[in-house]
Amino acid sequence: MQKPSTPSGTRDFSPAQVSKRDYLFETIKTVFKKYGYLPIETPAMENLSTLSGKYGEEGDQLLFRILNSGDYLKKVTELSDYKHFTTQISEKGLRYDLTVPFARYVVTHQNELTFPFRRYQIQPVWRADRPQKGRYREFYQCDADVVGADSLLNEAELLEMADEIYAKLGLKVVVKINSRKVLQGLAQKVGQPDKMVDITVAIDKLDKIGWEGVEKELAKREITPEGIAQIQNFIEHAQDLPFLQDFFAGIDVAAQGLAEVETVFTALKEIELTNKIEFDATLARGLGYYTGCIFEVKSLEAQMGSIGGGGRYDDLTGIFGMKGYSGVGISFGVERIYDIMEELQLFPAEAIESTQIMVLGFDEKARLFAIPLLRKLREAGIRAELYTENKKIQKQLDYVNKRQIRYALLIGENEMQNQVYTLKDMQASEQHTLDVAQIIAKLTAN
Repeated sequence: MQKPSTPSGTRDFSPAQVSKRDYLFETIKTVFKKYGYLPIETPAMENLSTLSGKYGEEGDQLLFRILNSGDYLKKVTELSDYKHFTTQISEKGLRYDLTVPFARYVVTHQNELTFPFRRYQIQPVWRADRPQKGRYREFYQCDADVVGADSLLNEAELLEMADEIYAKLGLKVVVKINSRKVLQGLAQKVGQPDKMVDITVAIDKLDKIGWEGVEKELAKREITPEGIAQIQNFIEHAQDLPFLQDFFAGIDVAAQGLAEVETVFTALKEIELTNKIEFDATLARGLGYYTGCIFEVKSLEAQMGSIGGGGRYDDLTGIFGMKGYSGVGISFGVERIYDIMEELQLFPAEAIESTQIMVLGFDEKARLFAIPLLRKLREAGIRAELYTENKKIQKQLDYVNKRQIRYALLIGENEMQNQVYTLKDMQASEQHTLDVAQIIAKLTAN
């Protein structure tokens, strides 16, 4: 018999893990709502025509494609051309991220929306990536975007919101900010403006493969030796704004990008932030739809890749026929955030919402007697369970201990007659005789 298992890059979650994840989602969601963002949901699958070509060359290769139903090979005419072949047998794919589906949603529902439109979305996405620490094939994203708004104050507010979320979660992070226009200017600086994507993809790997690896990548992508030298000079002064202003003299698009970053910093100048936000011109973010400011979040306390990021996309809705609606958004990598919080033991005890009290009956008559009593406990907001099986009382107490439930309420003949009950505190190893009102007062006070 084959041993059951989950597909590579996916996971099961225990009750304790789900409770912690819910705490994480609720913390983020509460801040999203505070800043005026509204919830939406989109389907797990989208048409491949919606997804393809939006994530860069490498991103397209990581799309999970869904086979057409029925006799999907019937219309296949060519097997040797992989790209053409897949379009004949697959018309849909699983969501790669939440931003492109959001753009599609905006275009689909444009007559129902009021712009600027702010939305948040918390749903799973899928990527056919190689699983490793902090990287899964199925994972949740938490996104907040505003579309139909050009002002850079939106970038500043998203960064302020992100700072508040990470502070509430107890995480120490650094937020790096750049502009794709700076990278576009770099391609012009090296005299190969048509190679912007190649240069960006290579620089995006700097943290993983170092300068030597990036240099090889650039050469492989046919960047000239002179251009590579210019890029190296650029990287060595990536946080030196005055140097870069001179470096890009006469290149308007780069100057515009640097000015936009300065505008965001100016907007945040009077805000007391918990975490550090810094300029880094090497920040690339490989997704193909970014056009302006981009940002990325990294933990200062754990060895982990990016745990959040986002940026400005000037015409993503235009791909779907709705021109002139600029947007900007941020995404929180909740799977990596979860792993870091587990590693650092940052989840509060109340994040694991388990049963507070287990009611134990000595016999079936006592268990029936307990039903209206349970109702009173639950109406008082107490999480209460009844042990329904006919087991000896010690077996029932063992079950309470294994479940790590703090209180056990014992009901026997005397308790039913006098309507006072034995309440055992399993942690403190003590017990009290109390009536229902006293039990409710004790449990709601803790």
